[in-house]
Amino acid sequence: MGKINAAITGIAGYVPDYILTNDELSRMVDTSDEWIMSRIGIKERHLLKGEGKGTSDMGAEAVKSLLEKTGTSPDEIDLLICTTVTPDMQFPATANIISDKVGIKNAFSFDINAGCSGFLFGMSTASKFILSGKYKKVVLVGADKMSSIVDYEDRSISPIFGDGAGAVLFEPTTEDVGIIDEILHVDGAGRKHLHQKAGGSLKPPTHETIDAREHYIYQEGQPVFKAAVKGMADVSVEMMEKHNLTSDTLTWLVPHQANLRIITATAHRMNLPPEKVMINIEKYGNTTDGTLPLLLWEWEKKLKKGDHLIFSTFGAGFTWGAIYLKWAYNS
Repeated sequence: MGKINAAITGIAGYVPDYILTNDELSRMVDTSDEWIMSRIGIKERHLLKGEGKGTSDMGAEAVKSLLEKTGTSPDEIDLLICTTVTPDMQFPATANIISDKVGIKNAFSFDINAGCSGFLFGMSTASKFILSGKYKKVVLVGADKMSSIVDYEDRSISPIFGDGAGAVLFEPTTEDVGIIDEILHVDGAGRKHLHQKAGGSLKPPTHETIDAREHYIYQEGQPVFKAAVKGMADVSVEMMEKHNLTSDTLTWLVPHQANLRIITATAHRMNLPPEKVMINIEKYGNTTDGTLPLLLWEWEKKLKKGDHLIFSTFGAGFTWGAIYLKWAYNS
């Protein structure tokens, strides 16, 4: 028997119906379509509306679609991992809730929080369970209701984030496809530039923390931007050099959708033309853990078996990294 690789064998996505446009946002906070497009590259973002709706609802929709699309029974799933920074609640894990909502009963499940690099770290984690030989079908969900922690009175934050979810199925293969390599990094010193001030054990919620608006995203734009450009570009180029990939042989860059200028700078360092870079930030914004699977969901029909993909992310923590994957199937 040949070497086992962990391959993505199916992909599905979900975004809520409600769309918040730049024009509508400009009536909520002092901003404009021109300002947002020139600095971030986002035209609109989807938001999850409705009482009692959380991250698990979007994740469950993505998983239901994935199971139906791949002809997989919930009973066949061995493990479900959810990557999120906006769990339904502190506990239990959102992965547990998603499993219940989609009827997965024979698996265990847990959450991963690695900021905007969560789905990338989740890909690494899911692949290890497949490589163990014990787990045959692993579902990885990336889902975030970022609107739940966005301050819509903050013009620097409110245009950036949207809500959405995506899910992939990992299965073992002995073919030369699947995850080939990974380079993952963390620098906890970066946490001071991007975090949520209150709500955790360090600073539990009080009337004072709520009044001070400390339960929303806190971000220092310039240091985060500089670290993201360097981190994503450096690790992506390192991956290319490590595997002798060139702008001709690399089929796609699958970058985290935080800011169009960061994506463009990363592609430029990799010497990649725009037509080899997956970008949908204009219509979804930064969905955090949803960005990578939503890219695959949209580009699936363009992907061919054997295509060379580099996934690249940067997120709070700081966390960043790259994964080199060969696509496993033709749509």
